[in-house]
Amino acid sequence: MSMPEPVEDPWADTGPSDRLPAARSRRGEGKGGRGRDDRRERGDEEGGWASGGFERVPPQDLDAEQSVLGGMLLSKDAIADVVEVLKGHDFYRPAHELIYQAILDLYAKGEPADPITIAAELTKRGEIGRVGGASYLHTLVQSVPTAANAEYYAEIVHERAVLRRLVEAGTRITQMGYAADGDVDEIVNSAQAEIYAVTEQRTSEDYLPLGDIMEGALDEIEAIGSRQGQMTGVPTGFTDLDSLTNGLHPGQMIVIAARPAMGKSTLALDFARACSIKSNLPSVIFSLEMGRNEIAMRLLSAEARVALHHMRSGSMTDEDWTRLARRMPDVSAAPLYIDDSPNLSMMEIRAKCRRLKQRNDLKLVVIDYLQLMQSGGSKRAESRQQEVSDMSRNLKLLAKELELPVIALSQLNRGPEQRTDKKPMVSDLRESGSIEQDADMVILLHREDAYEKESPRAGEADLIVAKHRNGPTATITVAFQGHYSRFVDMAQT
Repeated sequence: MSMPEPVEDPWADTGPSDRLPAARSRRGEGKGGRGRDDRRERGDEEGGWASGGFERVPPQDLDAEQSVLGGMLLSKDAIADVVEVLKGHDFYRPAHELIYQAILDLYAKGEPADPITIAAELTKRGEIGRVGGASYLHTLVQSVPTAANAEYYAEIVHERAVLRRLVEAGTRITQMGYAADGDVDEIVNSAQAEIYAVTEQRTSEDYLPLGDIMEGALDEIEAIGSRQGQMTGVPTGFTDLDSLTNGLHPGQMIVIAARPAMGKSTLALDFARACSIKSNLPSVIFSLEMGRNEIAMRLLSAEARVALHHMRSGSMTDEDWTRLARRMPDVSAAPLYIDDSPNLSMMEIRAKCRRLKQRNDLKLVVIDYLQLMQSGGSKRAESRQQEVSDMSRNLKLLAKELELPVIALSQLNRGPEQRTDKKPMVSDLRESGSIEQDADMVILLHREDAYEKESPRAGEADLIVAKHRNGPTATITVAFQGHYSRFVDMAQT
């Protein structure tokens, strides 16, 4: 399905990637024309391509690009189908991108998009010459018998675009390897990020005009309103906390902080239980403190309401076994992943999260806890505080990159113990003030009975939402059921 090229060359400005290399274009210009030497040189060319000595034409399918545009010029239904698949930068020929953008602009305004209206629009923009004139638009339409296959052709164009980005990423990775400039772990991480960006079909042009962003924001507001109060984020399992936050949202870094033995890990497991066991959303726990068997026992204790002490001491009753058997299938089927690898580095966590995101559509990451992590680079940080600051920042970037909430547990310094009421403050975050800066939400966990056994508030715990970037702060009281290794809403006690 080959089409005639436009009379005017609309692709004269396509750049180096769209031309034959200079070394190739000069071949055959010497004395002797297209004889034996020419055949020999073509053989040399093929050898050069195989050995990487010459640039290759990037993956593309011009027939498919032309068919897509022809179908869109024939039918507005084809436009609606194609726009779900293609972006302007997916086209190999810049002229095709110009035509595509003009079609979308008219379509967005509710105006017809056909060869005549598109020619007028491109003329108004001063771009008609760059696409080969009005005659090329008519050629696109005449060469496509029907618009029915436009979406299929769009898939082909999109696949070629992904392959081109893969080639570009491979080239950058090769350059990084040969340059050997910087820390090896950082280079490996950058290489992984390049490949991940290709698989996520992203481009370097992530900036958008405010008008486009506002349209998306309004759509989100309308979608939230249509849910009639239903939660939009990952549930925490606590009614009042979910009402305050509307769940945990993509891109957020949530810090749960407390003094030792206050229940940080238990609270984090409660969040993971609500996500994976109750809502069937994939989550992962990176535990640098507890082993996987201990985590599994705590999850079972909380879900089956079997005392953790009974499990550990071997004193389970028949009723305990019955409860355990009743809840075991649901717990076992939950998409919850546990990694208790010792000395996990930031780079390893990032790589594992990327794989889980690609394979299982990961929705929540829990890290227990921040101060036990290693930066992973061969460069030593100036101080432990600087190292923790770097890891905190990297966790925030991970949340944004993978578009999911990341929960990081953190220790507090001894500040609360020096106060009369023992209540923690954000300023008590240990080793790094940047944790507070990077976090979108800081939840400080406090239990009076941890300091005073005869406290009138025994069995109660405060979730102090001390920082909430997208909403109000508050103190939420929940019940602590230590024997079941869980926190629950006060109404459930």
